[in-house]
Amino acid sequence: MFSDTIALTADPAIFGVPVDFILFGLTLLGVAVFHQNTLRVALAGLVSISIYKIAFTGFDTGDGVTGLVAHVEHEWVILANLLCLLMGFALLSRHFEKSHVPVALPKYLPHDWKGGFILLVMVWVLSSFLDNIAAALIGGAMANQLFRAKVHIGYLAAIVAASNAGGAWSVIGDTTTTMMWIAGVSPIQVFHAISASSVALLVFGIPAAIKQQRYSPILGDVHEYPGVDWMRIGIVGLILGLALATNVIVNVKFTGQGDHFPFIGVAVWVAIVVSAGMRRPDWEVLPRDFRGSIFLLSLVLIASMMPVEKLPLASSRTTLGLGFLSAVFDNIPLTALALEQGGYDWGMLAYAVGFGGSMIWFGSSAGVAISSIFPEARSVGRWIKGGWFVAVAYVTGFSVMLMVIGWHPEPKRRPKHELRTRDSLKSYIVTSDSTIQRLTNGINGLTENSLPITDQLDLAVSVRSVVLL
Repeated sequence: MFSDTIALTADPAIFGVPVDFILFGLTLLGVAVFHQNTLRVALAGLVSISIYKIAFTGFDTGDGVTGLVAHVEHEWVILANLLCLLMGFALLSRHFEKSHVPVALPKYLPHDWKGGFILLVMVWVLSSFLDNIAAALIGGAMANQLFRAKVHIGYLAAIVAASNAGGAWSVIGDTTTTMMWIAGVSPIQVFHAISASSVALLVFGIPAAIKQQRYSPILGDVHEYPGVDWMRIGIVGLILGLALATNVIVNVKFTGQGDHFPFIGVAVWVAIVVSAGMRRPDWEVLPRDFRGSIFLLSLVLIASMMPVEKLPLASSRTTLGLGFLSAVFDNIPLTALALEQGGYDWGMLAYAVGFGGSMIWFGSSAGVAISSIFPEARSVGRWIKGGWFVAVAYVTGFSVMLMVIGWHPEPKRRPKHELRTRDSLKSYIVTSDSTIQRLTNGINGLTENSLPITDQLDLAVSVRSVVLL
């Protein structure tokens, strides 16, 4: 089954499936079944897979414990960014909730299911220029107030889906689309994903809003409520603005440094610390969110250890499958492999790997962030049953885009803008994602003086350590 979607190495296998993937699959199954102990299951999976690779297969960076340490060193920037952003945006969502803006919303929203749908549209729009974690947490904070802290799990799935769908058509809305942009893919080549994203929003948004209205009706017009705390709104704007500015500046001006330090995560925490004297953050939420963050980081680190070599030939069918795969597999290495291989319709790929993770609660960082506020979301069965319309929306949106716009792949060989030396390329590979490191196998057959490769591809590899899913 795995071999139909991705090409694997010749590591020890059972019935053609590498043992690494079997252990990963068992970990995901454990998360699905033992949803009250997800952190313990994820950590147990990480330890088991690490021990297996130390003892039998080794890592792309070397064998034994030394290889594991080197692998973690290669991944530390993205892990640190994820941790900083998940924890920082948890504090941001509390600032937003305490600003009293969610309490004031009933004055402007319809008092039926359309109010819930408009809220999802707001999340969708926010995520087109903000991080999807921030958009999801802001949406969760608003829903918690509007529906009297009684939010249906299907509506939670819709909030996550809206945050992921909104970033799928914007080159600054998601990690994967930013990777494409830095790799030289034009924003226009990604923008047509808005067609699938918009259709998907209608398909999952309307039934989710109706279900939520029946479960817990939207709050009526509040005649008396505390005034808006504009200082907290300013803090929210400061955090988001500094994160966005850092993202753009690092990825455009200082791409060579982006894979060496978690600039965006640190920028968020600089804003939090600077503003702490204006309004006290709710530090009390950090222990809870730290546990959720470690859970996600464990799965991301496991995914980076998987022996993936390449993707199958680019096609609409392959792209559709990558969306389902991204629900359980980190979409950053999938995107990096697609950029290296070429031949994809980048809008379709952005929609698939960006939105696909919404189908399971731990399939995206936005889903894990929401589950820290609403622990009842940590059930794969309830998530799929309550949010069945997310998977339907994914397929519907993809099908509409394919029928209306069609499959427009980029030529397999992307324009070459610069030459990089053999040693320089090796240096980039060693500090990038483990799947990209496999490109070293092809270096030895090339000339000693130079190796033609797009400068943008190198930047796409490095940016995977700077921005989020």
